[in-house]
Amino acid sequence: MKHENCYHCGLPVPSEVKLPVVIDAQPRAMCCVGCQAVAQAIVDHGLADYYRHRDALPDSPREAVPAFLDGLIFYDHADFQKSFVRELDENEREASLIIEGITCAACIWLNERHVAKLDGIVGMEINFATRRARVRWDERRIKLSAILAAIAAIGYRAYPYDAAKSEELAQRERRRALWRLFVAGFGMMQVMMYAIPAYLAGDGEITPDIALLLRWASMALTFPVVMYSAAPFFRGAWRDFRLHKVGMDVPVALGIGAAFAASVWATLSASGQVYFDSITMFVFFLLGGRYLEMTARQRAVSVTEALARLLPAFTTRVAGYPQGRSLERVMVADLVPGDVVLVRPGETIPADGQVIEGVSCANESLLTGESVPLPKRPGSTVTGGAINVESPLFIAVGQVGEATRLSAIIRLMERAAMVKPRIVEIADRIAGRFIVTLLGVALGVAVAWWFIDPSKALWVTVSVLVVTCPCALSLATPIALTVASGVMARAGLLVTRSHAIESMARATHIVFDKTGTLTTGQLVLLDVLPMGGLDRASCLSLAASLEQASEHPIGKALRAADAAGDRPAVGGGGNVPGCGIEARQADKTVRIGRPDYVAELHGQPLPALAEAFAASSDTVVALANDTGWLALFRFGDELRPQAAAMVHALRSDGLQIVLLTGDAEPVAFKVAQALGIEEWQAGMSPQGKQDYVSRLQAAGAIVAMVGDGINDAPVLAQAQVSVAMGGGSQLARTQADLVLLSENLDHLRRGFVLARRSLRIIRQNLLWSFAYNIVALPLAMSGLITPWMAGIGMSGSSLLVVLNSLRLQRPTESG
Repeated sequence: MKHENCYHCGLPVPSEVKLPVVIDAQPRAMCCVGCQAVAQAIVDHGLADYYRHRDALPDSPREAVPAFLDGLIFYDHADFQKSFVRELDENEREASLIIEGITCAACIWLNERHVAKLDGIVGMEINFATRRARVRWDERRIKLSAILAAIAAIGYRAYPYDAAKSEELAQRERRRALWRLFVAGFGMMQVMMYAIPAYLAGDGEITPDIALLLRWASMALTFPVVMYSAAPFFRGAWRDFRLHKVGMDVPVALGIGAAFAASVWATLSASGQVYFDSITMFVFFLLGGRYLEMTARQRAVSVTEALARLLPAFTTRVAGYPQGRSLERVMVADLVPGDVVLVRPGETIPADGQVIEGVSCANESLLTGESVPLPKRPGSTVTGGAINVESPLFIAVGQVGEATRLSAIIRLMERAAMVKPRIVEIADRIAGRFIVTLLGVALGVAVAWWFIDPSKALWVTVSVLVVTCPCALSLATPIALTVASGVMARAGLLVTRSHAIESMARATHIVFDKTGTLTTGQLVLLDVLPMGGLDRASCLSLAASLEQASEHPIGKALRAADAAGDRPAVGGGGNVPGCGIEARQADKTVRIGRPDYVAELHGQPLPALAEAFAASSDTVVALANDTGWLALFRFGDELRPQAAAMVHALRSDGLQIVLLTGDAEPVAFKVAQALGIEEWQAGMSPQGKQDYVSRLQAAGAIVAMVGDGINDAPVLAQAQVSVAMGGGSQLARTQADLVLLSENLDHLRRGFVLARRSLRIIRQNLLWSFAYNIVALPLAMSGLITPWMAGIGMSGSSLLVVLNSLRLQRPTESG
């Protein structure tokens, strides 16, 4: 029995499969639902010529068809999707894509709306600055290939995101833009050479045949400028018209097309005015502005791209460690937890793990914002993406792939970039309505000038269309937020929600948790009170010796405080859970632990001075032998080094500082007094903290909450903007709006300063955009602005907005 071949991919169609698609009024057989979905999407979006062109050349069908559409079926294979598609649940998938061909905010709007209409699409968001898209769909109702075909149907191309592909597309975009700019610039210079004699010559100085020759030469030179350099404007406008949308390219294309058509008619009929010089100048200045805007945008998103490229492709795995030391070169993607890798000086650490041999330093500046390399020794944790600086390290791999800290950081940055803040959505809506209004105004201007002075009607209308195109308005907010997010990431403050910067800038109150936020969250030895015949150092050494094998925080703190390390030998003891440790030292029994447990050893009460020491709000541990008390140790949660300076700086900026803690009142009072915090509450439960913030908000406060991200989840969710400390594995599951990766509180202070600067610059951008259009529109309507001047004005206004936003990258004295 002869099997029919799939009309889309050419593979045999199983006899039991019936998945026809009507193409050119004929049902065509498909071998699988993937081919059926792609073929149906191609037909539904008016791309049936794909098959006509392919079938027209049976000897070499693949050479005549769009290669991109031809390969879409492979995107539905599970193995192919591993690197860029995530399974959100049993049927829902999410892909990270990069979209080629986006030039303005209207392109993003068009793609989002167009794809959202497809059956099975859960959501789609595109970031203007990075051109990256996040698409979620129901695998049962639509295939990824059909989504990509739908994007291709409106003139764009979507690819799986990876750092190398992103850089390749960016380079291609720059190269194309430079070529278009070069052709426009060359054409402009040559056309101006022919236009200047006509401007300078007096009546009768140029004969009609020479004047006509100059016009024909100008037309020949303008033709490639319009057909090649200005082609993206016409393609964008045609796409908008075909989809019944109005984008930024529509007024520009109308202006260029009308002026060129009128000039060609004037040349062919040897009558009327020509505008070839204005056309070429306009295209050149507009392309120049877009090129500078593009390079500035790519520079602004360099932090995100740099993070995506941090992990190396290959690493050195150590087989059979520690007995064996044979080295093998493997792909980082093939590492599994438990592998041991060798990282030489200058190499990048390939995964999260722990140092098991070697002493060195690691540069984690791109991950945490800390410019000083951090020391690493056996037992130290390391983060994938950090650079080993000094000496070779043997590292036991702990987390790989999506489980690493770097992957969590990138996912959080993507989450922030994909969702538009409210202020951006408002600006986009205004810009969309403005374009429609502009077209109506341009039509009215054309009619009015036709009666006033028909010879000026065309170029005045072109000037109106061009000069007031709201590109600057659409750029004003997203480019500033993108730059600010990148600068904050460099400083170790990761923006994970789109509204975070705006809300942070408007904050009136900052509420801090204590433990793990203003303090390190780790016990440290605060004081020692010797009470027997041993001095402070001897007591500390004996205590550290007793705690030598303990993993309790107190034991770790004692060992860390005993810098000398010359500890007496102890033995023959044991641990009493919840009480302490008993052992033999020389010929005496020694105990360390709770004072009441230790007192049982010798039966002596604490001296009066020691009672006051033990009654403090901190944790107190006693040391004694069977002859009497030896020492008391007081432990506490140490303040972070930058806490006091940060609180003082934020108060100086007019922010109200509040401390909410679950600790006892003496502890809260001590911390508040040390930091100069006047408003504080102790003994607060998570619900109590949430209620406190709710009362502040009811009184009109805009609250920023800073906590550890776990115990403070309810109050972090309650606040208008939340900041979580980014230590450990909690980073991957935090729901905070920002994450302080470095845990350096000075970076948090700089974040508030930068957020306020960002809001000021957004307001400046919006003010300039509105002011420019308010001033430019009347001037263009009155005929005081020529088309080439309009091109300079439009490009200059957009460029000014971008350059103003890039000022956020400059360090300031306070930030």
